[in-house]
Amino acid sequence: MSPRTPRHRRRRKALAVGLPLALTAAGSLTYGLFGAGTQPQASAATAVPAWATATADGFASVDALGQKGTYGGRGGRIVTVKTLADLEKYATASDPYVIVVAAAIRMDPVGKEIKVRSDKTIIGSGTSGQIVGGGFFLGQGVHNVIIRNLTIRDAYQGVWNDKEHDYDGIQMDGAHHVWIDHNDIRHMADGLIDSRKDTTYLTVSWNRLSQENKAFGIGWTDHVTADITVHHNWIRETEQRNPSTDNVAHAHLYNNYLEDEAGTAIKSSYGDYARGRTNMLLENSYFQGMNNPVIRDSTATLVQRGNRFSGTSGRNESGGTGSAWDPKRYYPYALDKAGDVPALLKSGAGPRTSLGTTATATTKAAATTLTVARDGSGQYKTVQAAVDAVPANNASRVVISVKPGTYRETVKVPANKPHVTIQGAGGSRKDTVIVYDNAAGTTKPDGSGTYGTPGSATVSLQADDSQLRNLTVTNDFDEARHPDIANQAVALLTSADKVMLDSVIIEGDQDTLEMETAAKDKPGRVLVTNSYVTGNVDFVFGRATAVIDRSVITLKKRWNGTSAGYVTAPSTAAGRKGILVNRSTIGGDVSAASFFLGRNWHPGGDTTVDPQATVRNSTLSAAIKSTPWSDMGGFSWKDDRFAEYRNTGAGAGAASGNRPQLTDAQAADQEVADWLGDWTPTAS
Repeated sequence: MSPRTPRHRRRRKALAVGLPLALTAAGSLTYGLFGAGTQPQASAATAVPAWATATADGFASVDALGQKGTYGGRGGRIVTVKTLADLEKYATASDPYVIVVAAAIRMDPVGKEIKVRSDKTIIGSGTSGQIVGGGFFLGQGVHNVIIRNLTIRDAYQGVWNDKEHDYDGIQMDGAHHVWIDHNDIRHMADGLIDSRKDTTYLTVSWNRLSQENKAFGIGWTDHVTADITVHHNWIRETEQRNPSTDNVAHAHLYNNYLEDEAGTAIKSSYGDYARGRTNMLLENSYFQGMNNPVIRDSTATLVQRGNRFSGTSGRNESGGTGSAWDPKRYYPYALDKAGDVPALLKSGAGPRTSLGTTATATTKAAATTLTVARDGSGQYKTVQAAVDAVPANNASRVVISVKPGTYRETVKVPANKPHVTIQGAGGSRKDTVIVYDNAAGTTKPDGSGTYGTPGSATVSLQADDSQLRNLTVTNDFDEARHPDIANQAVALLTSADKVMLDSVIIEGDQDTLEMETAAKDKPGRVLVTNSYVTGNVDFVFGRATAVIDRSVITLKKRWNGTSAGYVTAPSTAAGRKGILVNRSTIGGDVSAASFFLGRNWHPGGDTTVDPQATVRNSTLSAAIKSTPWSDMGGFSWKDDRFAEYRNTGAGAGAASGNRPQLTDAQAADQEVADWLGDWTPTAS
């Protein structure tokens, strides 16, 4: 992990960044929603929301160890939290609480796991409840805890199968009576869920687990005492522990969907794994494309019933010396048909957005939501049609929820339509793709000329307070087929202030991500977080005040297979801040010492601009040159503003005349809060 910034900072602003997923409610799950800033206390005169009185099913519902089922903080105060301090205050308190998380709460430091105490319900308010960069820890003896309806995400430190950072979404060491339900847990640094050291009477249900090497590990003990139920979970884009169960007395897995998604770099090593002396019953689950979908070691017992396998290969095992057992001796349950499981979980797993409310609950006005679906199941078939439907000069948030699919179109949010969020409704950034192939030299359909670089953008955000999240934006212009025209091909253009790009993939070759301002004398702040940006030449560029934080910048070979390029090309106006790359990873499948971190762009020879790029606290691969900055257009980069600070990796280097490094004092004035000023990005 990169060294932390010194603690002599004058001020620090927390960033509340989230990723709401627009999904419909499923089953009988209902929740209440309290208004912003309220902390109501239940009383005889206040109707208690249904979700505050909900109790667990499966083994978490069993009376044992002095605990009568799992009901969390029922009977305690209901509090709404929006800050890390408040969440930690109530989660670690000795009294029972129902804690409603109503914002994206970023863990500080990254990897922090709040030590939850007994008798707690921690539940997200709609899809606004987010835990970013950390999670929860339930220690020995902690019991009667419910964690529901949250998105827990993005503690990833850039290393697949991370052996250094134990940053889990939820870790339990010796806890009992725990219900983990309807969460979206993804992109952490070690595992998504870890149930260890004889944690028992655990139910894990209706969750989405994705984008991680290790999904769900159970056991790590020589004892055979744990009783665990795992049902209706969608596990995808994971390699191992899906789950892995070690020395579990009774492991009941049913109606889960394990998917090895085709076309991704992530390949499953195995699916469900019974090992040690585990006694597993596996029922009516669906395995799609998995390698070694069901395996056991020689000491485990594994009984399969009614499971379905599609496109799987390798080991698919059952058997053992232990005796079969019947879950209905412990709790009631009903099976869904295995063939129905994929559709059921795609629509029903993870946090819910349709919230039930009680007559006395105070509710916050929800954003207007427009739905887009290629198949006609939404209000609009194209993203641009939904944007066109937004009224001019709208005063409040409009969310355009785009169902999974590939949308081959260009999208423009004009300057007179602020407060628009375009978000993918799938479980992954890869599910919803907006793609087109215009380039600067492409002739316009009406023959009036070529598009030029900004005009080539697949998606153009020209309105203040625009947000883009949980989707992919691509420019797939084919340079090899069109060597005769200008090949600058923008995937995403921003030319506004207070633009948030959260959990997105932005792909292209030259000029992938262009970040500008509406005019040279106007501000244009952009935050890119928890995202991926790919390209080869000047592919992060423009005059905006832009932050790329906790993201992955991927270097790509040129169309002819050569490795050479530039990451950034700032054209910052004098007196403003330029491009800040912070706590990110820069690398790719390119030759060593073939890429510059950036070069100074003076558009049209403009001598008044003062380009700035700072790369700090980031991991640089060997692809970065030892002299990482380059001149451009006859201007010396040394006359502009380029620097590094505490980078690591094979591409990092010591301070020199060709590699300026910030001092600690200088770095204290070049943090994210300095770039964003009075803007604190929030999920909307």
